[in-house]
Amino acid sequence: MFDLTPLYRSTVGFDRLAEMLGEANEFDTPAYPPYNIERLSDDDYRITMAVAGFGKDDLEIEVKENALRISGSQETVLDEDKEFLHRGIAARNFERQFQLADHMKVVGAEMENGLLHVTLKREIPEAMKPRTITINTPKKQKVIENKKAA
Repeated sequence: MFDLTPLYRSTVGFDRLAEMLGEANEFDTPAYPPYNIERLSDDDYRITMAVAGFGKDDLEIEVKENALRISGSQETVLDEDKEFLHRGIAARNFERQFQLADHMKVVGAEMENGLLHVTLKREIPEAMKPRTITINTPKKQKVIENKKAA
């Protein structure tokens, strides 16, 4: 377990991040189905998940607040008439959750060759983007010489 107390002393407003880091040790992440997370550019990302045997009707993608949940469920088909010497293709139901950073939006999803691609984009609101502030210099007052104040 990590002690995150020093983090609280030097940051403001990152309480949720510290909580997420603290909770990361408390649960084991399932290994099924395997997935990749790619950075396509500074603001574009893609999660690719291997979902062999699942059709698009078997999958559900849900975004709620800053959590992306991808689940897959199939009706169990009994293979009583088949004799498997090796059964390496998993066809079990799954649920996988990803915590999204602020301003991350799910742009779309597509399936190709047994892979589910979920595209994400960071969309920072205009009000939160950095902007440059120009520094003005005050205009100098004209001084009229040899004129006395009345």
